[in-house]
Amino acid sequence: MSQREAARHFGISRDSVRKILAFSVPPGYRRSAPIRRPKLDGFTGIIDQWLSEDRERPRKQRHTAKRIFERLRDEHGFEGGYTIIKDYVREHGRRHREMFVPLDHAPGHAQADFGEAVVVIGGVEQKAHFLALDLPHSDACYVRAYPAATAEAWMDGHVHAFAFFGAVPLSILYDNDRCLVAKIEPDGTRRRAKLFSEMLSHYVIRDRYGRPGKGNDKGSVEGLVGYSRRNFMVPIPNFPTWDAFNDWLEEQCRKRQSDKLRGHNETIGERFQRDLEAMATLPATSFEACDQTSGRVSSLALVRYKTNDYSVPVAYGHRDVWIRAIMPEACLRHDVDRVVIGCGGEVIARHVRSYEREDMVFDPVHYQPLIEKKINAFEQAAPLTGWDLPKAFTTLQKLMEARMMKAGRREYVQVLRLQETFEMEEVHAAVKTALQMGTISFDAVKNLVLCRIEQRPPRLDLDVYPFLPRAKVATTSAASYMCLTTGGAT
Repeated sequence: MSQREAARHFGISRDSVRKILAFSVPPGYRRSAPIRRPKLDGFTGIIDQWLSEDRERPRKQRHTAKRIFERLRDEHGFEGGYTIIKDYVREHGRRHREMFVPLDHAPGHAQADFGEAVVVIGGVEQKAHFLALDLPHSDACYVRAYPAATAEAWMDGHVHAFAFFGAVPLSILYDNDRCLVAKIEPDGTRRRAKLFSEMLSHYVIRDRYGRPGKGNDKGSVEGLVGYSRRNFMVPIPNFPTWDAFNDWLEEQCRKRQSDKLRGHNETIGERFQRDLEAMATLPATSFEACDQTSGRVSSLALVRYKTNDYSVPVAYGHRDVWIRAIMPEACLRHDVDRVVIGCGGEVIARHVRSYEREDMVFDPVHYQPLIEKKINAFEQAAPLTGWDLPKAFTTLQKLMEARMMKAGRREYVQVLRLQETFEMEEVHAAVKTALQMGTISFDAVKNLVLCRIEQRPPRLDLDVYPFLPRAKVATTSAASYMCLTTGGAT
């Protein structure tokens, strides 16, 4: 049967018969020439240029289809409608969408990043910054939270992660966080921050970096950050301390190793064994995750660290000191970060670290020697503002000032200075005893403190002080006074 006869027999066109003979499956409609858009074609070059320039601009300041339509209409005399602009911009976005290469991760390598989530620690709702360290080959992970994503938190998180895994990754992929990278050179090499460089050297780790602003370069840990937030921090975690929260996070990471992920026949823990075989052994000592710098004490007895000022004893005014920011474990497991300040080989001040900006952190004891000399500054002294002393101290202050005025205020400061030598509990107990006995003086309070420490009764025994002159007090009689008028002896 010829094509003409087949077309007549089946009631279809000869073109359809020709396609049936050429294709086993109907190819459908095929456009032989591009779509003609007489109102838009003259403006596509302008639109492409604007969209190309947008790639170098902030994401929130790029052209929308509506903005492109308005500019074409107002600046270039476009007479078409908004719909054809919107369709063209959508198609342009699809054509220029980034493509990715599937990756195969060798065992022994890691990726690290920080995420954020809201938590409740000690009854206070605040933002937690958590380090996520992922082993892409096995998907084993470690997560640890901190009050802030500081350089010390980065390093401390690594120390705990390596201890958790029991080994050190051969390399770690990072983003270009300023805590890690001080500067990106023109040739693309990274100039590492000092503390980060010391940590890499201690553990002998090869550092790798993603492209700036390209989170997909370390997609495994980016996924872990989202997974941790959705699974470990929903509902909002509520723990009494950061240590308790981090212990719970470690337990969740440990439980996750029994999961079997999609596309794998082995659990995370089984694949983790191959990571351990490839990873390096831990060094004999762990890295001390503390930032150390230096500074000079100001005339206000303050030292600046990370935009905040911390007090030191006034005796160290205008001297050079060293400053160390220490994580909780280095502070004998205090649940807060500490700023330790020293001069030479001596530690002269310890403070709870402040994560505010331009904050002043005072220790009132540091300023008491100066306040004793400049007693007129007592009432307006900023270091004493908000100092929560026991009620007995306020009572003692009022009694001393009522009896001796300005001298009583100076003597009260001397009582406060006993805290430079003795514990607050000892001084407080001595003040309460002095109030009960009615001995309102610095000497009495000091003696009571010493008696309490030496565990002896608070009595004055002159036999212990043979160098003191003794006075004999006799019973007064009228005859003794009469002899004064006659010049006789008593």
